[in-house]
Amino acid sequence: MLGPALLAASRSDRIRRLVSGAAVTRPVVDRFVAGDALPEALEAVRALTAHGIDATLDHLGEDITDAAQAHRNRDAYLGLLEALGREGLGGHAEVSVKLSAFGQGLPGGHDLALAGARRVCEAAEAIGTTVTLDMEDHTTVDSTLAILAELRRDFPRTGAVLQAYLRRTEDDARALAVEGSRVRLVKGAYREPASVAYQSRREVDLAYARCLRILMAGDGYPMIGSHDPRMIELAVRLAARYGRSPSAYEFQMLYGIRDAEQRRLAAERRRIRAYVPYGADWYGYFMRRLAERPANLAFFLRSFTTRH
Repeated sequence: MLGPALLAASRSDRIRRLVSGAAVTRPVVDRFVAGDALPEALEAVRALTAHGIDATLDHLGEDITDAAQAHRNRDAYLGLLEALGREGLGGHAEVSVKLSAFGQGLPGGHDLALAGARRVCEAAEAIGTTVTLDMEDHTTVDSTLAILAELRRDFPRTGAVLQAYLRRTEDDARALAVEGSRVRLVKGAYREPASVAYQSRREVDLAYARCLRILMAGDGYPMIGSHDPRMIELAVRLAARYGRSPSAYEFQMLYGIRDAEQRRLAAERRRIRAYVPYGADWYGYFMRRLAERPANLAFFLRSFTTRH
């Protein structure tokens, strides 16, 4: 019952005001969200790159109810990419796009989201960086992968995210383990029914390991989205088994989570990228992350108490 309650709270203006106004809230949020505005996000990227850590930036847009909002979210990414180019950060930062923010869920939203993502890919290519399409709940997977296929015709470095806990993901991983394909593998955080997703931690871990093996054995560029030490160790072993150099894959972790581990990997000259969310809609992002899987609550709180 906690998940639906948190999701309802994410849409409540009254609770938003209470949480946003609490003295203890902002210091916690600042550990996991780079800031409300673009200058703060750029500062976070500069701080990361100083430690040898690259970034993928997620602009936290508003819930989409019409095409005008989708266009505003698209324009925010265009402004972000222009700033990254101006700051000379294109080689160290890419962008992550949720197609729902570009109107995917609206009537005719597939074409609307594709058009918006295409504009963002054009801007990213102009400054020498890339775009990764975030994956959301299971009802959007087919549309997202279809948009990916369209974009990769002109922008072959466009990346995708696969969620290991979905039962279909091993097949999707095989299809995407091809030359030039960039795939971020995560465990998955949405509350999905047992008919489409593994439910137990053990099942999800085993599925992640199977999918990781497929990607590491393939011809694409795997991006290991995990904070789990076992999966990080497994990735290193698989890279050695399949003859991958440290430049042929990368690790990805959330901004503000396991900072010391991120720096350790960078010090070992392994590729590591932090997922950096920013924007005024941090409240909705934060609450929705908790609602997707309430166990995230303990994870964030544990990270808060152990972060140095």
